[in-house]
Amino acid sequence: MKLLLHACCGPCSLEPSRVLRAAGHELTLLYANSNIAPADEYVRRLATLREWAADEGISVMEGAYEPEAWEACAGRVGLAADDPERRRARCRACYRSRLEETAQRAAEAGFDGIGTTLSVSPYQYTDVIREEVERAAAAAGVRAVFEDFRPFYDEATRRSRELGMYRQNYCGCRFSDAEAAAERAERKAARAAAREAERAAHADELAAADAERAARRAEHQAYADKQAKKRAVLKALREQGKREERK
Repeated sequence: MKLLLHACCGPCSLEPSRVLRAAGHELTLLYANSNIAPADEYVRRLATLREWAADEGISVMEGAYEPEAWEACAGRVGLAADDPERRRARCRACYRSRLEETAQRAAEAGFDGIGTTLSVSPYQYTDVIREEVERAAAAAGVRAVFEDFRPFYDEATRRSRELGMYRQNYCGCRFSDAEAAAERAERKAARAAAREAERAAHADELAAADAERAARRAEHQAYADKQAKKRAVLKALREQGKREERK
């Protein structure tokens, strides 16, 4: 099948592209990601994707970068939705905008179907991604090729590091950047608290060990004092006996 594969970034494209090509699909990647902010991050991810794809002989198409349009749809959902569904609702709107663009481009360019690399990440809503791929494909009159690529995440991580690819530490949008920063801060605080608890526990252990050593020293000293007193008494008795013998 001639497949237009929506690509969120280079590292996430490694394993989905390998699996789909092995299945016989003819791939073209579409970098349609108006969610990514700031603009220099968008450019850096695209450059990483293009460099890798060129080495693999895979064509890359670029969608329109329209962050204002993204803010008007997914951004508004992210601000309006209530917890705990805020992120899920925002991500659905984000998936929808990008996958609709992918399906429209596929239909216009004569592709047979569409897919996405988004499902390789264990941090995404895989069930929602499937629904949005199928919905967008049906609306555009192309086939939906969805696969849950999460089992390949570890291998994609290993390969991307081995290749020295740029690996981002947040999904892409400003919301995810703030959320990821908050999660990193929480993990850092948790690690610091764990280290402090370990130090405190270790300090208690050291104090207990010091107290035990002090008790042993006191016990040894008491024994030594007792023996010294015995020796003094015996010495006094011997000297008294000698004096009595001289009389």
